[in-house]
Formats: sequence, structure tokens, C-alpha cells
Amino acid sequence: MPVHFQEDILANILCRLPVRSLLRFKCVSKLWKTLIDEPHFRMTYLNHAKNDKNSQNFLFYQLRPMEAIFSIYCCPLSSATLAEDVRELDFPLIVEPRFCQVYCCCDGLVIITVYDNLAECHRLLLWNASTRESIVLPTPKLSLNGICCLGMSFDSNNGDYKILRILKDRNQGRKARGKILALKSGSWRKIDEHPDVFQYILLGMHCLAYIQGAFHWVGLSRNYFVVSFNISHEVYGEIPLPEQISMSYIDIGVSELEGMLCAYSNVHHQGENTFKLWMMKDYGVQESWNALFCITDPNIDIPVPKYVFANGEVLFWCIYYGRAENSYWTQNCPFTL
Repeated sequence: MPVHFQEDILANILCRLPVRSLLRFKCVSKLWKTLIDEPHFRMTYLNHAKNDKNSQNFLFYQLRPMEAIFSIYCCPLSSATLAEDVRELDFPLIVEPRFCQVYCCCDGLVIITVYDNLAECHRLLLWNASTRESIVLPTPKLSLNGICCLGMSFDSNNGDYKILRILKDRNQGRKARGKILALKSGSWRKIDEHPDVFQYILLGMHCLAYIQGAFHWVGLSRNYFVVSFNISHEVYGEIPLPEQISMSYIDIGVSELEGMLCAYSNVHHQGENTFKLWMMKDYGVQESWNALFCITDPNIDIPVPKYVFANGEVLFWCIYYGRAENSYWTQNCPFTL
């Protein structure tokens, strides 16, 4: 005899399943397919995945030296000392990528750049790593000869995903330019420059930090400060950095950890590199910056915080002299992949 569940009970069960299982269950019945396709269920599913620490995965790419091609891997973030069950993912294009860069992730969607050897050009992709589906995004008419940061988020006011691209072009000196892409529009458009910023500090940042409905990065006017850009209203704001960060700092960045804004610095002095990390407890309040830890290591360069484990340890990417280009560490030890 068939067993029937109330719709809310069924939704509560389905939202705990992996994406690939969920897609298969759309074939069970018209009711299940309709339920899984509903926008409300999708939002519930995403919120459940975001809040479930046991379901968090880490996406990274590495070069295979012997083959001179890149591969993309996924591993669960269940331990701060050892990454188990590392899986190589099927590449989103039928190519052997000689170049690959993962920019940012949002709601299971990943923005990556790959070099298509057959077409001899770079392609910007929006990729669902769970379903293995991908689309080629329009390439913004901005020079690739520079430091580029991207961020993506869902704009609930307009019901659309938006991608912000900030570029510091080496050919244009210290000026930085930006464009925004709303997926429904399918085209890039320019955004106004911040009226007071003399220079953007983008070195080492892989993606724009997204907190409280806005993207964030570091700008320089008379002092360093955090530039914010609201995704819905597309207006700029400013947030002060920790008082300990002075004009003498060169390597400065911001990131998102546990939904909070973080600032970090890397100081080079007498052969030593000192990495410091702060977290802002109350968004927008300078006095709420809290120093988390400090690492001094001559071999660590351009560290970027990525994730906080349940035990409080912070995972960060860095260039570690004497190791592979992409290295991952916590404040206590290497993160073995």
C-alpha cells in the first residue's frame, strides 16, 4: 500500500538530501517534481544547506605538473587537521584546461575562468558543481591584464543573481573599473566609480566579500578603508578598518567568515611575514573589530582566510615558499589535501 506524507513533512525530508538524489526524486511523481521545483522549497533547501556544518564542502583547483593541466577537487570540511574523501570533479567543459581559476561560490553555483585550448580563448563559466551543468557567461569587455575580483549573490529585491566584477588594470595605472551582470539581462553594464577612492587594494583577494547585502573590498583615499557596494540599490558605502592597520601596510584584504566581515594584513619586515586577522562583531562599528590571531612565518605570503571550523580554527589559502602554488593552512598546521 502506498504511503503518503503531508507536503510539509515531505519537504522537510527532501531538503536534507544531496542535490543529485533530489534531482532523481523529481521523477517519482508530479507532486514531488512540483514541490522540488517551487521557489520556496529551493530557498528552504539552500538555507538548510548553509546552516548545516556537516554538509559544508571546500572547492579548490590544482595544477597537475606532469600533464600541465588543471583539475578541480571537492572535499568535506569536517576536520581542521585532515581533509578526507577528496573527490576530483568532472570539468565543466570538454577541454584539457591549461589555465583555471575559481573565483567565488554562491548557493552551489561557482564562477570559474578556464582557457579553452581549442578556441584559444578564456571562458567565464557559471557552474553547478553538484549537477555538473554549466553555462558560458558573456565576457566583459575589460582587459585581462590586471588584478580581477568577482562576487556573486542573489538580489532578493529583483529576484535575480548578480555578478560584480572589479578590475585593477595594470595598463590604466591605479584606476579600477567595475561592471555588473544580472543573469536575467545577460549583459554587462558599467557601474560608477567610488567618488573618493584613489586606489583599490585587490592583491591576493580571490572574491569580493559578501555581507549584509553588499560586496566589500579595500580602498585607499587619505587612509585605507572598506568599500561596500549594495547589491540591490547599487550604492557605495564606507566602513573603517581596525585602527591597528596603518598607512604602512601594503597587503590588506577583507573576507567573509561565519557571516561576519573580516580584515587581514600581511607585513613584510626583516625577512619575516606577519599575518594578522580581525573580525567585526557588529557590522559597521569600528570599535567592534576583534583581533583573532597573528602568525609570523617567513614562508607564508598573501594569505586569504576562507573558512572557520567548529573548533574555531581558520582555514586560509596562501603561497607557501617551497610548496605548490596553492597551499592551505590553519593557524596551527598545514591543511592536508
